[in-house]
Amino acid sequence: MAKKATSLKHDAGATAGKAKPSAGAIDPRKIRAPLTQNPHAIRDTREKVLEVAIGREVRAFRKKLGITVADLAVATDISLGMLSKIENGITSPSLTTLQALSRALGVPVTAFFRRFEEERSAVFVKAGEGLDVERRGTRAGHQYNLLGHIGSNTSGVVVEPYLITLTEDSDVFPTFQHEGMEFLYMLEGEVVYRHGSNLYPMKPGDSLFFDADAPHGPEVLTVLPMRYLSIICYPQSAG
Repeated sequence: MAKKATSLKHDAGATAGKAKPSAGAIDPRKIRAPLTQNPHAIRDTREKVLEVAIGREVRAFRKKLGITVADLAVATDISLGMLSKIENGITSPSLTTLQALSRALGVPVTAFFRRFEEERSAVFVKAGEGLDVERRGTRAGHQYNLLGHIGSNTSGVVVEPYLITLTEDSDVFPTFQHEGMEFLYMLEGEVVYRHGSNLYPMKPGDSLFFDADAPHGPEVLTVLPMRYLSIICYPQSAG
């Protein structure tokens, strides 16, 4: 049965019953920025073609060395036109051509096939089988359940999805601050969540998306038990 909980102290200015976002908070319904990615798009079938994969690797290795197509043409004795076709995946280079490219670029021939053979990962977690983890400040009644993790990947981004369950009140709750972005989605219970100097009363169905570099965390556990999804994203080089 849901129970009322007391305020969790972060600063003396917070008032449990009157906590509201600041006057300067942005209403997400008023944001009209166009999306740059179509979530329903399907990659061109050419993405899976060997010639395209080879061409991308040749271009990537060339740019990494900081040389032009003309420089590579001189080093390999391959025409500019042929190199352009190879980099754009229009033609299938012979083994002799691949060998010349590998010598000029300083990589093994097999390096040109890396992206074509690379597998894409997926993690499936059945209900109740997530990994219980301890985060800084974790205490009795506060459960952090990691729902999946993929390390090195083609996106360059690490995503950590957590199911957070709070069943007991606490006099002190930690404030988190880390690199990346974070998305919260309330499933059960109620909370007043702090981000920086702003307070957001959240109920089931509410969400909050924010820069995680600012201090953040629950300010008032209004109704317990409480469950919410926390999805943290940061560059692979971070963390």
